[in-house]
Amino acid sequence: MSQSMTGLFKDGQEYMTTWPMQKQLNAIFPEYRVINATKFSIRVMPPLAVLSAFAIINFYGDSFIPQGIAIGAFFLSLPMQGLMWLGHRSNQTLPPALRAWYQEIHHKMQLQGVKVSQQTSKPRYKELAKLLKTAFSELDKVFTKQWF
Repeated sequence: MSQSMTGLFKDGQEYMTTWPMQKQLNAIFPEYRVINATKFSIRVMPPLAVLSAFAIINFYGDSFIPQGIAIGAFFLSLPMQGLMWLGHRSNQTLPPALRAWYQEIHHKMQLQGVKVSQQTSKPRYKELAKLLKTAFSELDKVFTKQWF
């Protein structure tokens, strides 16, 4: 599965906005923690990269420009790593146990009259995210509580 880097970043951003940020999912999936860390790093790391590079160059002098740039690049790479992980994860097919759970939730939502997308034979994490987001937004807490 060869995918471009920009495609991974785009998929990661879409997955980050699609995944339902519900605490019930925190114990089952790492996405909750990765998304929170990625959002935090998107906000904090660029200023920290500039500040750290500037501080190193200012404190140690011009001979440490390569080290300052390297540390700044490291800090800038952290949000990109989170987006890449999310993009890769969104395109992975669900393992058999999760696939059965996805199919069960999809079937029960159809029985409740919720309009859901067509079920695929090999669902990926991005389809699970869309289904869970729909479940949390369309169904009441009593109905979703049985799954978590």
